[in-house]
Amino acid sequence: GGERLCPPQVSVLYFARSAELAGLRRETLRVPRQVTALQLWEEIVSVHPRLAVIRDQVVFAVRQEYVLLGDQLLVLQPGDEVAIIPPISGG
Repeated sequence: GGERLCPPQVSVLYFARSAELAGLRRETLRVPRQVTALQLWEEIVSVHPRLAVIRDQVVFAVRQEYVLLGDQLLVLQPGDEVAIIPPISGG
């Protein structure tokens, strides 16, 4: 048969408040290969529902590039690092 495209495993890194809410600093998740930033956030929140409270404040860093939560399509490769960067300044 043909090659089955299995979803890539990416490393999700949690910083600052997101690490407190998720209760860990890093994990590996299987996510869709093509996903919008917002869908990716929803995937992560489904694993860690407490993260929902910082949704309006976070940005992603994918391969060291900042990505706002929105309709921007991400094409993820196995082993990519997705960092969750909450607001750095307490407000």
